[in-house]
Amino acid sequence: MSSDEVLLTRPAADPHRWLLDERVTFLNHGSFGACPRAVLDFQAEVRARLERQPVQFLGRDLEALLDAARGALAGFVGAHAEDVVFVPNATTGVNTVLRSLTFQAGDELLVTNQEYNACRNALEFAAGRFGARAVVVDLPFPLAGGEEVVGAILERVTSRTKVALIDHVTSQTGLVLPIARIVSDLAARGVDTLVDGAHGPGMVPFDLNRLGAAYYTGNCHKWLCAPKGAAFLHVRRDKQAAIRPLTISHGANSPRTDRSRFLIEFGWTGTPDPSAYLSVPEAIRFIGSLLPGGWPEVMARNRALALAGRRVLCASLQLPEPSPEECIGALASVPIADATPGELPSERLHEYALQETLRLRHRIEVPIIPWPRPPKRLLRISAQLYNSLPQYDVLAKALLQELPPVR
Repeated sequence: MSSDEVLLTRPAADPHRWLLDERVTFLNHGSFGACPRAVLDFQAEVRARLERQPVQFLGRDLEALLDAARGALAGFVGAHAEDVVFVPNATTGVNTVLRSLTFQAGDELLVTNQEYNACRNALEFAAGRFGARAVVVDLPFPLAGGEEVVGAILERVTSRTKVALIDHVTSQTGLVLPIARIVSDLAARGVDTLVDGAHGPGMVPFDLNRLGAAYYTGNCHKWLCAPKGAAFLHVRRDKQAAIRPLTISHGANSPRTDRSRFLIEFGWTGTPDPSAYLSVPEAIRFIGSLLPGGWPEVMARNRALALAGRRVLCASLQLPEPSPEECIGALASVPIADATPGELPSERLHEYALQETLRLRHRIEVPIIPWPRPPKRLLRISAQLYNSLPQYDVLAKALLQELPPVR
């Protein structure tokens, strides 16, 4: 074990700062995140303040509070606050953009085969409304490097391509795509990019102003560890006039001129529980305070642990590492043995029997993902400050018991 890996043998932050069941080896932060106790306590106080005087809070105080929260978030992701609005989740952000845009019959909307299913559905729905066509780019996995991704995407661009929905970090395979290169190369061909950054904020460093994507949506409840129901949509200034919230409300005919129509419409879409949005700055502050180096150290440590955990699994299962380290953030997926017919995923939970076996027999929570299609499957690990390297050893030993022997 290297000296760097010795530092990973214990959690970087006390796991008791989270509410996670200490009887479970929780290696699935990537699915829904986990919010620390301190941030949940902050959210509870926001809710209590709202309920003490709902009219004062929602009618008079909320706009300024949201402005401050948007400002803190914008500073974290390298954006101007005027270009950022809150949405409940990244899926909503993707739908918001695609439902706002109009297309012509024969237009092409680009998406990859690794796009999150919910968002791919949104793109196909948007295309179908106008007689446009969804063009699916097959990204390889295992992957030799980022150039394969860029080449595969650009190869499918035509004069009819109007927009591309591209992951910043893929959900199934856990790959950090070379998003700056992709956005730039697509823009050079006249194609706007909608970046699905569900896993981006808090996992990998980026600057939205430098990135220059037309649209970027990211979750705050995953790697920022904010409460559930907090995400954002960033729309480049020259694109904001066309983007409307999914719920049209009072802002549609507001006479106000003190702020942009974009902020006015998204600022109120019905009576909300804004506590998750308002807790985002506290989540940023709290997680950044847990390590001496702040957020840069948080992201670097989680990435180092994900890579170390992947090495443990690949060595134990006698597998080659399926992608170069440059493509990994705090998620890492490895292909495992194909499922048998009796292990196909259930329609309700989309889980293989192996995932349930690991949970019930070994008390390990980790996703087994049917990808690219059954019986093929991936195992995906996450790394957060409450995780440590011995937990991946526990997983590796459990897999050796439950998977067929390597031939």
